Amino acid sequence: MTGLLGALLPAVPLVAGLVGLLLPPAPRHPGAGAAGGDRARRLAIALGVTGAAGALALAVALLLTVDGPTETSTTWVDVGGLRVTLGVRLDGAAALVAVAVTAVALAVQVYSIGYLRRGPNDDVDVDHRYPPYAAQISLFTGAMLLVVVAGDLIMLLVGWEVMGLCSYLLIAHDRRLPGAPAAAMKAFLVTRVGDVGFLLGIALLGVSTGSFRIADVLAQDHSGVTLTAAGLLLLAGVAGKSAQFPLHTWLPDAMAGPTPISALIHAATMVAAGVYAVARLYPLFTAAPVTLTVLGVLGAITLLLGALAATAQDDIKRVLAWSTVSQLGYMTGALAVGSPSAALFHLLTHAAFKALLFLAAGAVIHAVGTTLMSEMGGLRRSMPLTFWCTVVGLGALAGVPPLAGFWSKDGVLTVAESAALEGTGPAPSWVGWLVWLAGLVGVAITAWYAGRLLLRAFFGAPRLPLVRPHDPPALLRWPVLLLAVPAALLGLAGFVGAFADRLRFPTVPVAGSEDGLVHLGSGVLLPLALLLVGAGLVTLGWRRNRAADPAAALGPLRPVFARAFRLDEVQHTLVVRPARALARAARSGDEVVVDGAVEGSGRAASGLGAGLAALHRAALPRAAAGVLAGALLIGLAATLIGVIR
Repeated sequence: MTGLLGALLPAVPLVAGLVGLLLPPAPRHPGAGAAGGDRARRLAIALGVTGAAGALALAVALLLTVDGPTETSTTWVDVGGLRVTLGVRLDGAAALVAVAVTAVALAVQVYSIGYLRRGPNDDVDVDHRYPPYAAQISLFTGAMLLVVVAGDLIMLLVGWEVMGLCSYLLIAHDRRLPGAPAAAMKAFLVTRVGDVGFLLGIALLGVSTGSFRIADVLAQDHSGVTLTAAGLLLLAGVAGKSAQFPLHTWLPDAMAGPTPISALIHAATMVAAGVYAVARLYPLFTAAPVTLTVLGVLGAITLLLGALAATAQDDIKRVLAWSTVSQLGYMTGALAVGSPSAALFHLLTHAAFKALLFLAAGAVIHAVGTTLMSEMGGLRRSMPLTFWCTVVGLGALAGVPPLAGFWSKDGVLTVAESAALEGTGPAPSWVGWLVWLAGLVGVAITAWYAGRLLLRAFFGAPRLPLVRPHDPPALLRWPVLLLAVPAALLGLAGFVGAFADRLRFPTVPVAGSEDGLVHLGSGVLLPLALLLVGAGLVTLGWRRNRAADPAAALGPLRPVFARAFRLDEVQHTLVVRPARALARAARSGDEVVVDGAVEGSGRAASGLGAGLAALHRAALPRAAAGVLAGALLIGLAATLIGVIR
């Protein structure tokens, strides 16, 4: 029964998505075929919501059913002794991640119904492609669930790649936006760079084992060189999907897509896949400590880079996007210092509060018609429900006790401190120091930019006096309200032994304690002090001048942070321009050399044929003279040859 539930979990949304792709799009203009368009939209809504709700029910049933590691598999392909299997690999962690994925997906499907609806004054239906949109969300959800339950690396790779394709389609959903197609292409290409390494790492492990079955790969006695090479190659894919430095640049630009898709990508799918994949294959990484050293360095850089970039953004969605980059650095840092349990705990709480923040931001954007905080202000009174939900989300993001993010972030900092001071992690102790110090600095910076977002958007005087904002309608309101509950309370589940046991890994103890995921020791005082410093600084700057942006205090660093240290420009100079120059050179070589040789041969043959044809078209007297001259020449040549002999 457990194996059946695991197989049905990704199958339900995948089938809903495939069926939804067969639905026709609604008419672009409201007056043309309105009845058929409404019918297609209703069917798309029914398929999307039913698929997500069914997957959530299966995930909850799986969570209640799975007591320990369970696996079912059957051989699918066996080529030269290299086996590819079909099956699922389930445990408590997989069930919890599946519940988080499906809950966020259901919230996004319901929220999208109201968010992507044509307004009464629109003469063109911007949502005429809603049926494929809803279907692509279902495919996206099913692909992530396939990654979660896959018992074979090839199956995991299939889900991994389908997510990349769906992200491209969903980010570019509204093609009228000038930045959407470019952002979708950037996300697709940047993640593909990492996926090349991911594919090679899987191939290396499969060839070394003789099978792609995860259980066989983990049980195989690989050589140190193989483990190190495969681990580093896998980390390339993780860096792409989970937006780790230097392949993080696609994630903020992905904000060009619809806000519900931003919530889905940033909270439960895509970016979570890389962290989960490392946790799933964690014994391989502990056996090759250099891979965890690399992961720790990348995680610390990503943590600080994302936090600093978030301090200077004016677009509310880009602030949240850069905060996602920073929080992913906490997760990979926890993996680097030896605690996949702490990483997955933060992944779960982050899924709750980040989905809440994006959907609340969507409600604000829907009400005021802009994403810029410089054009917001004073929304606390006109949108009280959205305000308090945002307070909960930002408090959890910053780590305000007793909200969810406080407990999970403290778990990461605790294991990093232990790795730094006691050398308990699989990587060198200096990696623990790096992750711990970066995490502590990140606490203060996160509190600062979270406070800035709250003050700029919801306090002060309204900056758009002609706009009359209000709390969102029911379809947008209820997903936000329901997500506020886990954003506030999920961290308390860490006190429950059964919850902690489901995140326990056989080879690695639960973060900091054998009994739970959370700790209330003296170590919590330093992060709380830094939290108060960050919040106090931004509040002090706001009180001094409520009309000014607190980011003005950054001075000359503000444009540097706003452009994320110009890493996009660096990548464009070092990678994009040389790649385009190489492509132009290859095209010119193909057109001039290859095509020139082929076309030149054709022209030469045609010219020769034309010359011979002209000779054959000679008049009869000239032709007879030519034959006679030829005969005389041949006779003369024969006579000369005979004389010489």
